[in-house]
Amino acid sequence: MFSKVTVPTTLQTRGGEMILRYSELGDIDTILQLLADDPVSALRGDTARPEDRPAYEKAFHAIATTPANALLVVVAPSGDVVATMQLTAIPGMARRGSHRLQVEAVRVAESQRSAGIGGAMMRWVVEVAAPTLGASLVQLTSDEARTDAHRFYTKLGFEASHIGFKYTITL
Repeated sequence: MFSKVTVPTTLQTRGGEMILRYSELGDIDTILQLLADDPVSALRGDTARPEDRPAYEKAFHAIATTPANALLVVVAPSGDVVATMQLTAIPGMARRGSHRLQVEAVRVAESQRSAGIGGAMMRWVVEVAAPTLGASLVQLTSDEARTDAHRFYTKLGFEASHIGFKYTITL
């Protein structure tokens, strides 16, 4: 499904052009660091511990081999991965059979925040990925504690339209 979406592509940011591409196995350590640098994720256990790497590699392979999923990274001109996000295309019955594009785990390196990277990523999702995949709705959830993220998504035109629920299963 994501094979329809042309990647790599160039994103225009306030810091200049950056490349959005599908992640590679070699990006895992940087992605883990991006997750761990976020206090909410860290509280959930995303602390980039070496002993957790096999679980993340397993998740990476599951995402990479499922056509309805994509794990993407943004690469700065220096070659450094500075941001990441996961997308999942979801067919649906509701809204007259509309397809949705779910956005998860959007993270931008602390040193790169406010450079327009997150906005460029989300504009690409809305303007390129969703229409290419036939998704009439882009959706995401954001932890209640992420008030800065809520302002960011609202500024981009997203509406806080639902209350989300989670149920944690201990495995």
